[in-house]
This record gives sequence, C-alpha cells and structure tokens, in this order.
Amino acid sequence: MHAKIFSATTVGVEAHLVEVEADISFGLVNFYIVGLPDTAIKESNKRILTSLKNAGFRLPAKRITVNLAPADLKKEGTLFDLPIAIGILLANESLEIPFDFLQETLFLGELSLDGSIRFIKGALAIAFDAKKLGKRRIIVPKENMHEAALIKDLEVIGVSHLTELIAYLRGELTLEPATHNYDGYLAAQRDTMLDFSQVKGQQMAKRALQIAAAGRHNILFIGSPGSGKTMLAKRLQSIMPPMTFDELLETSKIYSITGKLKSHSLLTQRAFRSPHHTISQAGLVGGGSYPQPGEISLAHNGILFLDELTEFKRDTLEALRQPLESKTVSISRVAQNVSFPASFLLVAALNPCPCGFFGDKKRQCSCSRQQIVKYISKLSGPLLDRIDLQVPVQSIEYDSIKSVSDEQSSAVLYEKVVTARAIQEKRFGNTQTYNNFMTADQVEAYCVLTSAAEEIIRKAFDKLNLSMRGYHKILKVARTIADLAAQDQIDAAHIQEAIMYRSLDQYLEKEMQ
Repeated sequence: MHAKIFSATTVGVEAHLVEVEADISFGLVNFYIVGLPDTAIKESNKRILTSLKNAGFRLPAKRITVNLAPADLKKEGTLFDLPIAIGILLANESLEIPFDFLQETLFLGELSLDGSIRFIKGALAIAFDAKKLGKRRIIVPKENMHEAALIKDLEVIGVSHLTELIAYLRGELTLEPATHNYDGYLAAQRDTMLDFSQVKGQQMAKRALQIAAAGRHNILFIGSPGSGKTMLAKRLQSIMPPMTFDELLETSKIYSITGKLKSHSLLTQRAFRSPHHTISQAGLVGGGSYPQPGEISLAHNGILFLDELTEFKRDTLEALRQPLESKTVSISRVAQNVSFPASFLLVAALNPCPCGFFGDKKRQCSCSRQQIVKYISKLSGPLLDRIDLQVPVQSIEYDSIKSVSDEQSSAVLYEKVVTARAIQEKRFGNTQTYNNFMTADQVEAYCVLTSAAEEIIRKAFDKLNLSMRGYHKILKVARTIADLAAQDQIDAAHIQEAIMYRSLDQYLEKEMQ
C-alpha cells in the first residue's frame, strides 16, 4: 500500500516542503530511500526499523520504498526519520490518520533505536515558513518545541517518544500545543559582568564604540599590545540596543539551522562572535557541500570581532567586502545558490607594526618603515574604506590607573544609544534600519549640514582623497553623532568628530615623520 505525509527541509534559511511517500509491496525484502538523500538519510533505514520494532510494531517481510519529493532537491540531516516511520506505518495499515490532519501537518524528528525522538536542526526555520507552505500544525521533538513555539498562529506539538506520538495520532492521548511568553523574551535582562567602568581611560575609544552601537558603524582599533583593544571590544555588547522580536527570530533561525540553538536557550542578547585568525574562508563566510552559515551569519544582528586583523589570510578578509555592503552572503554551488543574512557590526583590532609598538609613547618600535608599510598593506584599501571608525588606542598612563574619577559605566553610555536609536526608528519608520544602512538618497535627505559643516567636509573631501563611499560614511557617522546629541542638523562639531575617526592614513604618516 502507498501512503504520503509531509515534512520539510531547509535551503539556506528558507524551508522547502518535502513529500514523504512510502510504499510496501511484494518483492525482494529491502528498504530503499530515494530522492537525493545524503548519507545520514540513507543510513536512517536501520534506525527506523529498529525503533519501530522496539516500539512494538512488526513489519511484514516485504519491500519498502520511500521517496522524498521533489526528487531534484537535495535533502540532508536526520529530521526525516520520524516522517518516514509514520509513513511506513500508514502504508502498512498499522495506523490511520484523518486526511485533513495529514494535509495540515509537518512531521520532523530524529529517532533513537529505542523509539525516543531526538533534537533536530532547523526546527525554527521550518516553523517560520510553515504557514507559507500551507500548514497549520507542526510535530517536532520536545527539545525543539520551545523554539518552534516562537511562531504565532502555528500549532506546535512536542513529542519525546514514538509511542507517545502514535497514541496522540490515534486519539488515545491528548497533547497540548506549546505556548510561550513572547514578551518575556523581549524583556530579558541584559546579563553581563563586562562593563565599561572596568576600563581605565580610553575616553576616545569608548566614545567611538558608543557611536558604533548607536548607528551600527564598523570600527577598527589600532594600538600596541596591552593597550585595551580587546577589552574595549568585548564590552561593546553591553551598550548595544535591545533586540527587537523580528531580530530575535532572524538570528535564532540561523542558530537553529546550525544546531546551536539548544532546548530552552533562545537568543535574547546580540551575538558576539570572535573567530581565531586561522579560520578558513568557508568558516568565516559559510560554505560546504551542503552550504552552512559561517561566522558572519552567526553574528547577524550582532558583533563580529576580528582580533589581530592583519594575521587573517588576505583572501579571507577580502571575502568580507561584499557582505559588509549587501548585508547578505551568497554561496554558489553547481546545483544551487544559497543566501544567508549577514548584517553584522564589524569590530576589528590590530597592532600598528610587526613588533607592535609603532607610535607607542612608552616603548620604542624596532621595525623599519618598509616593514610597517608591508604589515599595514595586508589590509586592502577597499576593505578599510568600508570601516567607518578608525581609532588609535594609546597605552594609558599610571595617573589614569590611580585616578579616582568615575569611569563612564555601560549604563551611562547605553542610555544615549537607546535615545539615538529611537530617533532613527522615528526617522526611518523601521526598527531594523540604522544610519549606516542609509541609501544615497537617504543620505541626501537626512544628512542636512549647516554652512560651517558644509565648508569643513568640502575641504576634507580633497585633503583626505575621499571616495564617494568614504564621503557618505563620514556623513552617516556625523548623522549618528548628531542623533546622540539629539540635534536635527549636522553641525561643524559633528562633522569634525566624524572626520577625526576617518584619518588612519594621516595618523600613520604623522607617526612616520
């Protein structure tokens, strides 16, 4: 007999409907799975037959054929174990399910040999698109129930064992759909022990990070070892604006696909990813035979911190150029093209030279001019052009360590960031648009300069040899500085500060003289 139920798989962050067809017929006793399955799916026949046996079902000695349609769509993972098992029971007439129920339901789950239903990847991404696929109900492992329940108006049934699911399908057991407190996730407390009050001095760097957080501007720290670059970067998370519910969903979908979203562990804070400089290009931007998100996608709506920037392979860094502009990364394979979201705030740190002490007030640099130029030239001009804030970080003096003056805490910096974000949300009418995301037309419309500011940027354009992108970057940063000051127009002081953060070349030339 033939039976058909519905499941789904993910390609990128999008869900695609998969029809699981099962047929039991006379012939050579065997178990075939067709429809471009990967190795994990091909091996599932042993898991499925053993779990059905241990759940008390005896299958006849016949030929079992399972088709995963459409046949030209690659399928991977273990989430088809459960729908295949239910399809076999239907084909064997060991189970009866109303037709309407089957048409409205997606089945997902990995089976253990004892019939337990285990955690799977991608449950949230599939639940997010379930209604688009024409389904109103999804049956998932109990460990995935809470992430799938983030989706409103979708009936989410969590099950822990095959016998429990069969009893539910037969009407012998009632399972209540999962619910969750949406507002509870949005009101989650910012829980971090890292605070800017722990950082002595470095007022300029703290100010730059406040601007970066308010307008989502990429930032580069350059300074000698031990000056506090990493310490500052790790505290940026404490002043980032709170995540909206849409941002929470977007980021959680990516973590769900990679299996990093464990039970009862949804993201309530912006991600902070800090890959080692030995990371491969595929590890950073994503890839694989079945493309998976890389670090830049895992940092979506959060922070990507690249420490020791010049130690990364040049081609790895160059791969960041397109995602920094488009906020997405596209991975092309012969059979398919996959896109992952990659709207991240880049924070980078590097030493100014091989020995690390070029420009340091306390220690003498031992590098030649040629060595310094070669070291910095590892970073291409187009990549540096995409970094809005370029901040020198000097070693602090002893008096700063012993100073009793109160350092600005994260709470103080965060207060102005939230105010500036509220101004941007009102300006753009969108909770996910930042000043750094402005188009050329929006720059013209919203970056209104006073006459004094206009004169300053006109002179800076020629003196700094700015590209059009660099010119717009300065205006966007100035717009954020004005928002932090709650001013409608960009004044001379705002544009001067924005230009100051854009003068890395001038800083290096000055130190070399």
